[in-house]
Amino acid sequence: MEVMGRVPKDRLAVGGLGVLGAIVGIVLGSSSVPFPPVSSEASPSAPAEHQEVLVPVHVSGWVTSPGVVWVADGSLAIAVIDAAGGALEGARLDLINLATPVFEGDQLQVPGPEATGGPQGETDGLVDLNTADATELQKLPGVGPVLADRILAHRESIGRFESVEDLLDVAGIGEAKLAAIRDLIREP
Repeated sequence: MEVMGRVPKDRLAVGGLGVLGAIVGIVLGSSSVPFPPVSSEASPSAPAEHQEVLVPVHVSGWVTSPGVVWVADGSLAIAVIDAAGGALEGARLDLINLATPVFEGDQLQVPGPEATGGPQGETDGLVDLNTADATELQKLPGVGPVLADRILAHRESIGRFESVEDLLDVAGIGEAKLAAIRDLIREP
């Protein structure tokens, strides 16, 4: 004889799991800690748009207003010349790479015409590493006959100086000496 109201054990286990699942669902569904919303916008801690950083660059030579100008880091040499008021008439822009990027602390020397004088008939007074003889090189502070001969020998062995920094390859010229004479040398 079968007793009413009795549930077989296997059905009791399945029913218990169903009730347990319902309770977990209710608890999770009514949680007081909501999930963060998904947003396609940048979070407050995300980096801002690329901001332009202005850096000082020294401009000298044949420009309207030589001195220190502030330009965006990595700007091209032509932007530095523009920031200095533009090149003067007769400036030899063909002797410099106008597409060279400049960075904080760089110096850009804009050469003028070689055969004529500079502004108001004066020469720029700078030594050209690629044309100077030993006498002209000795006008640089700390450059005597021996060092001038080394510079000339280096120029003969490698060809043109491509930058003032190439002087560091000459025996007897280090960072300190280069810093002392850099402003007196025309950028090749």
